[in-house]
Amino acid sequence: MGSVGRVVELNTGTKIPLVGLGTAAMNQNPEEIKTAVATALEVGYRHFDTASLYRSECALGDALKDAFLKGLAAREEVFVTTKLWSEDWDDSVSALRTSLKNLQLDYVDLYLIHWPVRLRKGASFPIPKEEDFLPLDLESVWQAMEQCVHLGLTKAIGVSNFSSKKIGDLLSHAKIPPAVNQVEMHPLWQQKKLRDYCSKVNIHVSAWSPLGGAPNAQGSNGVMDNPVIKEIAEKHGKTTAQVTLRWGLEQGISVLPKSYNKGRITQNFQVFDWSLTAEDHSKISRLEQKKANLGLEMTNSTTSPYKSVEELWDGEI
Repeated sequence: MGSVGRVVELNTGTKIPLVGLGTAAMNQNPEEIKTAVATALEVGYRHFDTASLYRSECALGDALKDAFLKGLAAREEVFVTTKLWSEDWDDSVSALRTSLKNLQLDYVDLYLIHWPVRLRKGASFPIPKEEDFLPLDLESVWQAMEQCVHLGLTKAIGVSNFSSKKIGDLLSHAKIPPAVNQVEMHPLWQQKKLRDYCSKVNIHVSAWSPLGGAPNAQGSNGVMDNPVIKEIAEKHGKTTAQVTLRWGLEQGISVLPKSYNKGRITQNFQVFDWSLTAEDHSKISRLEQKKANLGLEMTNSTTSPYKSVEELWDGEI
């Protein structure tokens, strides 16, 4: 279905590499992260995704510093994304300065609002309590995000887990429009309505969990175990992960697979020199849709701005 480049230009003029390494994992070993980043740089990755919530910023920063000192890559060749956690909405600038200290960088390439939810400091995690939710003030937090750009702390700003409606609300007052919306997206959650809207307003879509997320209690991952995707992979002589990632690239999005396995890190980057067919796309387009991460913990019937998952996603679910 045509060639795909390795980068795409954002609405800021900045170029974002289309395949990045995700670093979200609970109870991870910093040395594992450092090794994975070093492997990824050797393979050719130049995009790394982290967040203050992930607690992977320090390890990523150590790995990048080492790579820069060894001449494996220059700072301007690497695209680094981090995110503002919901507890830090009242001081986005300080939160980003802390992230930059962790990353040992002067600036990041992209800074995202992690969720459209505001929580008090010290909120319960992973499930906030009723008293943890604070009233939304998207206009003020976005002004602070814009200040991060003016201060030179980030090249671009954006959002994560935002519906089309929430982006529309943001655009109504933003002086700097979001460059990226990072969301769950894979063949079993294709987000066509959201992608079409973001394309219309010139916002790039980036996929977290592009391989379908962690296995369920039965050890099954719906995307990796899907018979249609397996059949397509076998036909092309590729892995199911490669087919899934290539599908995302051919939708015009960037993908952020997470792996600390050297073989899989390498395989996940081998998605540029081949294509899916129109028939492959037709088969994938007909797959039953089911979102893996509903964000249920961000809703409640009393204090959250979202009384249900339908409200959280504005019906895009």
